Amino acid sequence: MDQLAPAVGDEQPDVERPERRERPGRLRVSGTASVSADDPLLAEFPGAQLVVRVRAERIFPNCPPYIHRMKLLDYSVYAPRAAHEPPEPDWKRMEVFRDALPRRQGRR
Repeated sequence: MDQLAPAVGDEQPDVERPERRERPGRLRVSGTASVSADDPLLAEFPGAQLVVRVRAERIFPNCPPYIHRMKLLDYSVYAPRAAHEPPEPDWKRMEVFRDALPRRQGRR
């Protein structure tokens, strides 16, 4: 696998539980990532090809007043999940991305 910059940052809003708004509803995580094609967790995520693990180095809350209340209404047809084979999106067939994507059956 190609070398990637391992420094990552992520933001995790708590959008499903608005009743917790009296406490910070969003966490920011900074750390170092590793990518694996043979991680034991791979089997836990239908359709996953890789697992990214992050060794957290800094975790801190963020201001909750700017977090929108949201909920999942429906899954995208492109989202992998158990008992569903998502179609390949058109952008994955674009020449500009061809070298960056893994080869798959049916893709030129």
